Amino acid sequence: MSAKKTIAGYLFISALMAASLFWSAGCEQGNVPQQEIPSAEQPEDDADVLVKVTPGSVSAQGDDSVMQSRQNAITRAIERISPAVVGITVTSVEQTRFSDPFFDPFFLPHLEREFTSLGSGFIINKEGYVVTNEHVIGQNSRSIRVVMSDGKTYMANLVGSDEFTDIALLKIEADESFPFVELGDSDEVIVGEWAIALGNPFGLFDDGKPTVTVGVVSAVQRNFRPDPRDPRIYLDMIQTDAAINRGNSGGPLVNSDGNVIGMNTFIFTGGTSAGFVGLSFAIPSNRAAKIINQLAESHEVVLSFDMGISVRSIDRLTALQYNLPSLGLLVISVNRDGPAFESGVRPGDVITRIGNDMIYGEMHARALLGEYTEGDRMTIELVRGGTRYETNILLRRRVAAAR
Repeated sequence: MSAKKTIAGYLFISALMAASLFWSAGCEQGNVPQQEIPSAEQPEDDADVLVKVTPGSVSAQGDDSVMQSRQNAITRAIERISPAVVGITVTSVEQTRFSDPFFDPFFLPHLEREFTSLGSGFIINKEGYVVTNEHVIGQNSRSIRVVMSDGKTYMANLVGSDEFTDIALLKIEADESFPFVELGDSDEVIVGEWAIALGNPFGLFDDGKPTVTVGVVSAVQRNFRPDPRDPRIYLDMIQTDAAINRGNSGGPLVNSDGNVIGMNTFIFTGGTSAGFVGLSFAIPSNRAAKIINQLAESHEVVLSFDMGISVRSIDRLTALQYNLPSLGLLVISVNRDGPAFESGVRPGDVITRIGNDMIYGEMHARALLGEYTEGDRMTIELVRGGTRYETNILLRRRVAAAR
């Protein structure tokens, strides 16, 4: 009997506790925020919408720290550089002639054909000077149109260009202040650091913003002559795996600090039509700066000095016949009043290096000489009678032609 009473007592106490808990919860219910339970009924405006996009997660709404975590050095660099990146549209003209064997060709008219090319560039000062590749502008440009990242369009004039180094300088036709970037020091580039390529691939710039691709610096000091028929020589190029496509030529290559370290110029495809294969190349900013300053001053790159020698490239037959190095310049004659003669250069010598660069031919040497100015002391390597020598040449103002 006592056991039954005990059990009944436990049950009674448990019932009282449950009731008190229920009563407490009911009393405090008005002070607890109510969670919204999604209704199965959609609002009339969204009745036909299958998926509705919510602007950010519930926990992220109003939290600036989440937005800041999405920003990094790359996004900040892009934000800094983008306003100074431009799209370039060039209208050029070439003359053609109909070929008809029944008429004297002298009586057939020349026909002009217009064609359009696309590229990129970047503004380097507030006056609106724009840097791009020479191959973007070409030799027969009739009009040059520049599109800003905000969609505004301006006409531009060609200040000067250099085919050998593939650099051109433009000036926007407007009396206003423009956003611009400054060139960084490409000698400080680190292999493996971030590389950001900005430009106008395939002419997509009408949407107002440049396209961005990101990779790393794969290598530096790469020398190229992509086409033996092309006079362009590319020295000390920066290699990156950031994608550079048609229309990106002339755009800036930027590091994660937002410094312009190069100018996007070409890709290497290995002779295939595969397009981008991870090998992109940019002209280093330090080399570009030297050419840009010359173009701004004299509208072209002109050597202000003369070594006082006449040379020719060595071909394989000449090298075998005279037991000469297979690469370099054969000195044909030397001006006795020139700096080369004073430094010991004589006819029959073979110049194999200028500075630290091996010479591949006359055009390559010409590109290397473009790095020097009057008053510089240039080191060259000579081969004479199978022995290699080094000598320094003090570059002076041009003298009479070699004899």
